[in-house]
Amino acid sequence: MDEAVSRELAPSGALRAGINLSNFLLVTGRSPSGDPEGVAPDLAAEIAERLGVPVAYVTFDSPAALAAAADHERWDIGLIGAEPARARSIAFTPAYCEIEATYLVPADSALREIVDVDAEGVRIAVAEGSAYDLYLSRTLRHAELVRARGLDASRALFVERELEALAGLLPRLLSDVEEVPGTRILDGRFTAVQQAVGTPRARARGAGFLRDFVAEARTNGLVQRLIERHGVRGLSVAAG
Repeated sequence: MDEAVSRELAPSGALRAGINLSNFLLVTGRSPSGDPEGVAPDLAAEIAERLGVPVAYVTFDSPAALAAAADHERWDIGLIGAEPARARSIAFTPAYCEIEATYLVPADSALREIVDVDAEGVRIAVAEGSAYDLYLSRTLRHAELVRARGLDASRALFVERELEALAGLLPRLLSDVEEVPGTRILDGRFTAVQQAVGTPRARARGAGFLRDFVAEARTNGLVQRLIERHGVRGLSVAAG
């Protein structure tokens, strides 16, 4: 390991890994010591091991909070969905895994396909600051996004205000459709959230190391092993 890379990515002597606790696919629990457990924390630990330093988890309640902390150097690497709006301050690797995103709608809705949703008069509940919120903010032309703080709040908003659609990650929507009678999930996807590893843009040498690490982790089976270790459904290794 190039010591200059280790010093750049972990200047404090430990690799501070920003972890988004609201992503239930990538963070599936807590250890007895309180550290997050799951695919994302394990991948961060593997990176720290490769650098020859301990990992120190820095947790956030939302991806938006994690992304915003990049400007304040509160973490050395952040495991988060790669989005253009975040890339202004974060240098991202290629994705290591991806998660399909689609819509939940009332069972009697006239919306039958993904393309039907972007229409005048359609209101979509969405978790504020999520990767799919950023994607929809960029791509929708006619439908209105109605934001709530977090996954549970966006589902409650969809129900309470009788909105036309709820945007979300497919694995979560599979749970939501059971919790909200009289709803169905649209086939297909409007995007697949690309989960990546990022570091503040000034750390160019470290960013190169992370890109190579993620490429190797996809091809050598590490990411797939982590998915299987934690028994996660709805998460797949990103295509190369």
